[in-house]
Amino acid sequence: MPKVTRWFVKTSFIHLVFALILGMLQSLPQWKMGGWFPSYLHWLVFGWLTQLIFGIAIWMLPKFSNEKPRGYDWLNWMTYGSLNFGLGLRLVFEPWQLSSWATGRAWVLIIAAFLQWFACLIFVGQAWVRVRGR
Repeated sequence: MPKVTRWFVKTSFIHLVFALILGMLQSLPQWKMGGWFPSYLHWLVFGWLTQLIFGIAIWMLPKFSNEKPRGYDWLNWMTYGSLNFGLGLRLVFEPWQLSSWATGRAWVLIIAAFLQWFACLIFVGQAWVRVRGR
């Protein structure tokens, strides 16, 4: 199993654990954490599910070439970094943005969404050439 796949899969499990902890905390009546629900969903979808899919797909899809069976490694790592950095920004700034009337932090959420979109775009570009017919 490639190193980048191990990082994707292990990171996805870590995100799953923390997302479930956040989900449990939100169900407690003494924790008024309504502003955290969108972050909880992003943690589950992008942190756990998307990363798990990306990691396994990088490993399991047909070879790119004999020299580069997984495609360009630096692009796989860029996908990993962009996805996680965007998710981290979202997890920090989304509850903060929703709990305050100030709109000055909305630009950070735009950057976070762009980083996540960019990671998905890189992944699709890498995967697309591996599944095309020859």
